[in-house]
Amino acid sequence: MSKTMKGGAPSSALAVMRREERHRIALTLNGSPRTGLCEPRALLSDFLRHELGTTGTHVGCEHGVCGACTVRVDGVAARSCLMLAVQAEGRAVDTVEGLATHDGLSDLQEAFRRHHALQCGFCTAGILMSCADYLERVPEPTEAQVRDMLSGHLCRCTGYTPIIAAVLDVAANRARARQMTAPASEETCNA
Repeated sequence: MSKTMKGGAPSSALAVMRREERHRIALTLNGSPRTGLCEPRALLSDFLRHELGTTGTHVGCEHGVCGACTVRVDGVAARSCLMLAVQAEGRAVDTVEGLATHDGLSDLQEAFRRHHALQCGFCTAGILMSCADYLERVPEPTEAQVRDMLSGHLCRCTGYTPIIAAVLDVAANRARARQMTAPASEETCNA
């Protein structure tokens, strides 16, 4: 005999799919432990915005195409509109709110400001998160590489040129800083 209820859905499926049922999600958000409640089908983007209050994560296309919802999950850029909030349980999630330091804007945010790499700002948070991730993996990118990385984002205002300039500026400044802090060679030490 079938274990279905009236309407043909299995009774176990009905228990899982109750819209009013909310789950407690515990994660690390921008370095701090946070918890919140959400329905099983809630998207990570909605959970971040509506339950945890990090409204810098914007939702554009809701299909993973525009990139406005990009966050970092366990250090890797991810589209939060393609991920369920329950999948973030126990994981580290970083949003644009976490880029700034105690002293102010991050070097990447400051470069965006300096190069006027934003206009309306709707897509900026997602682009910043992708750029932060990319610069950690590719610390000295070429212009072509930055353009390729940005191809995963849709921005209707900037034309991308100022964004590319900002990313290349940050990469160059970080490279100079690494050279200045690199250990001196033996020749220099023996002189």
